Amino acid sequence: MNSVIVVREYARITTEKVEPSLYQAQVSATAFDWLCSLQASFSKAGATILQVENRRWLKLDSYVGVLQTPCGTVIEVLPKITEDIGEAAANESRDLLITMLKTALDLPVRTADHADIQKFKHPLLEWVMKEFINALDHLIKRGLRFDYQRVEEEQRYLRGQLNINKQLRQPPGREHIFNIRHDLFLPDRPENRLLKSALMRVCKLTQHPNTWRLAHELAGILAEVPASKNTRDDFQQWRNDRLMAHYQPVRPWCELVLGQHMPLAMQGNTQGISLLFPMEKLFETFVEKKLRKFISPPFTLDAQIRSQSLCKHDNGNMFQLRPDLVLIKGNSIWAVLDTKWKLLNSADKSNKYGLSQSDFYQLFAYGHKYLQGQGKMMLIYPKTAAFTKPLPVFDYGNDLRLWVVPFDLNAETLLWPSEWMEMAGQVLDKTA
Repeated sequence: MNSVIVVREYARITTEKVEPSLYQAQVSATAFDWLCSLQASFSKAGATILQVENRRWLKLDSYVGVLQTPCGTVIEVLPKITEDIGEAAANESRDLLITMLKTALDLPVRTADHADIQKFKHPLLEWVMKEFINALDHLIKRGLRFDYQRVEEEQRYLRGQLNINKQLRQPPGREHIFNIRHDLFLPDRPENRLLKSALMRVCKLTQHPNTWRLAHELAGILAEVPASKNTRDDFQQWRNDRLMAHYQPVRPWCELVLGQHMPLAMQGNTQGISLLFPMEKLFETFVEKKLRKFISPPFTLDAQIRSQSLCKHDNGNMFQLRPDLVLIKGNSIWAVLDTKWKLLNSADKSNKYGLSQSDFYQLFAYGHKYLQGQGKMMLIYPKTAAFTKPLPVFDYGNDLRLWVVPFDLNAETLLWPSEWMEMAGQVLDKTA
């Protein structure tokens, strides 16, 4: 059975023999059982990566990325952006995921072309490992940071400072032994320990010959650096001062390799590199960062507004309302924007284009609490072949209106409705 599986979000996984495609795949019984136990651990943390349909089928949720099971099975989960299921569609989805990850995680990519790893069975992992190794190589060429460490030991010679208290307590016959303390200038510091741990993981997993060669060369250079024994504590001690500025480009890649972007319940439970990202949050962050490049005065974009709640109860607020984005003009909110990762069909009006009634209730609440029942709102969905332009406006009454708008992931731009010309004009002026 193939140990590398490529599927899409919401695909179904089984132990039965099925025709492999982006919508379904067969895994071993051990991999199936591990996925079930994985979901149990995620549930404790309040997350859902899959649903158990019965004892033989699992349905993935909207998490994308890569999972590696203890038995060696690699499951690559790609975002769904088209109904096509061919290899070209898989490559397109993978390229899009890489682009979104670079933007959403602020990854400092040194090489823009990753076409040379498309021939590998799990290029997303290879891309991450390759970028980490390149960033680490650049760091080592600029020089590792060393630190002084206090050492207390017994020696037959004096070095550094004599520990008077211990020396006075020496038993008879050990007068020739000195209790000393001194400082050593060593590369053993949290940042270097984390880099060593990530490097050793890459050495074991990469299948790309250039990455393998460079990784082992760097392993020789870092031979005297110990691996991290507690990655979380070491990341908390990672310094960001001026002397450590050249370490910053490698840190996000180190976090990816060591699984720091995985949910808490998952870390430490895999033998390989596992990367999972909620597609809704990834799309939201991607849209936010792209819009920030084009929004110009008198407008500003705010993604942290949490000032309103749905109702009050017992002298307190209940059910906090958290729109993804708001446009602010002056000192007031000009519009509310919300992102949704879902494929719409603008020709399927009988099925409400694929829109969710609960989303419209949510925007209705946003409009009344943040816009006082009057103003503009927008639902942003990914642009597809079936959804290429904004839908006709949805009118809530009392001058509260909602637009459903596509975001072009390839062009990395929002297709503004004609009614938003005041805002669209700002964008056009800045991109002219």
